[in-house]
Amino acid sequence: MWESVVTLLLSGLYYLLLLLVCGGLLAFLLYCGYVKHIHMKYDHIPGPPRDSFLFGHLPSVNKSMKNYKVVHDLFLQWAEKYGPVVRVNFLHNVSIFSTCPESVKEFLMSPNYPKDPNVYKRLFNLFGKRFMGKGLLTDDDHEHWYRQRKIMNPAFSHTYLMDMVGVFNDVAEQLTEQLEKKADGKQEVSMHAHINCVTLDVITRVAFGMELGLTEGMNSVFPAAISTILKGMVQYLQNPLLEYMPQHWAFIKEVQKSAVMLRKTAEECIMQRKQAMLRGEELPKDILTKILQVAQEDGGMDDEMMSDNFITFFIAGQETTANQLSFTVMELTRQPEITERLQKEIDEVIGVKRDIDFEDISKLTYMTQVLKESLRLYPPGPGTSRYIEKDTVIAGIPIPGGVPITFNTYIMGRMNKFFPDPFKFDPERFSPTAEKPYFCYFPFALGPRSCLGQVFSQLEAKVVLSKLLQRFNFKLVPGQSFEIMDTGTLRPRDGVVCTLTPRTQ
Repeated sequence: MWESVVTLLLSGLYYLLLLLVCGGLLAFLLYCGYVKHIHMKYDHIPGPPRDSFLFGHLPSVNKSMKNYKVVHDLFLQWAEKYGPVVRVNFLHNVSIFSTCPESVKEFLMSPNYPKDPNVYKRLFNLFGKRFMGKGLLTDDDHEHWYRQRKIMNPAFSHTYLMDMVGVFNDVAEQLTEQLEKKADGKQEVSMHAHINCVTLDVITRVAFGMELGLTEGMNSVFPAAISTILKGMVQYLQNPLLEYMPQHWAFIKEVQKSAVMLRKTAEECIMQRKQAMLRGEELPKDILTKILQVAQEDGGMDDEMMSDNFITFFIAGQETTANQLSFTVMELTRQPEITERLQKEIDEVIGVKRDIDFEDISKLTYMTQVLKESLRLYPPGPGTSRYIEKDTVIAGIPIPGGVPITFNTYIMGRMNKFFPDPFKFDPERFSPTAEKPYFCYFPFALGPRSCLGQVFSQLEAKVVLSKLLQRFNFKLVPGQSFEIMDTGTLRPRDGVVCTLTPRTQ
């Protein structure tokens, strides 16, 4: 009897396993059929041959990103070869890259096209820990985003930022004092590391009233935490299965720890400022105070959302400006004529003054050209994307709805048809008499979703760069490369290690 029961159980298990295998095989075949349907729907759009039926172009993309290399160089090659609209496949997903200026104008200048939710919603959390949430950068709901932006705008107006120039001067002066100790023409100095300290000190002071003292040599957990988070963000977007791979768990734990620390800092800072407001205390005139005051008049803002934006400002407000300045210094080390002209303008406008006035900044016209050219060739934020719900046409090619379209200023900035001799560093491209680039240059994006902090960023960049070139000459250490590293933002791979000598005017 028991033998019959065992036989029946084994027989049942056999048929159950067979059913599961057949069911799994059927599901896989159905999925492959769906992938084939997607291929047929979008394969009229030009693009490189897929590496495989299922994984599409992912192997090529992953290879190009190895060791934080710049994947945008691969997309640039594809754009040059396949034209203004390029299709990229991964499983059943399709992404479109467009280098058509008219499409940039259409999709970035209009509020009718949301950000790509497949990318930006993934940044809500980072390995299970709330990261940028529904902040200004990641919010794909236009109405919800618009209300946030309306609250934030007054804190980033020209009028309010005029009072921040004093902080820019103070922190930049601290940097020059530290560099003077090393300006003997022999000591090697990582300019990227030093400038990172400046921009982090600035954003924490003018935005949140925090004094880190990094520029003066104080230790802080924030620089390493931000670097870890950015690397984690790249890998998180690159490989959705990363958190399930044991070999990466130690790294993921560090990323999670950094994200939690940053959010805890945000929550404490916001809570303390709100309590100070309730007690009627005198408040620092910084960005956080202004945002809280405007939010109160407008009906308030959720604390979680305030923390989301705190983290967005904390990272974006520091990282992008530091990278722009570092790339600019790097490029100037091999551009003696441009450097000489820039220093001459600084001498004429600022002279030997310690503090740079707000009115002085608007007179630095050649510096504006240099910084714009730096952003063309080395944009810290290479691009943005929009989600196209309905069928459309780009450059004469029909695009079925339901796909994200990426617009990349790094790619367009390096295409000869938009910028002749694109790899030449030439600030004259942005002289007042030069023809304005037609929707092929957008380092701060364009339209209603353009970067809120771009005025802040460029004011800070001009003050810091003016003080550096007012005081020092820079020489790149032999062996340093001009390569770029992609860690979510683009940064100089080798850190722009220089020797410095005092400049005599």
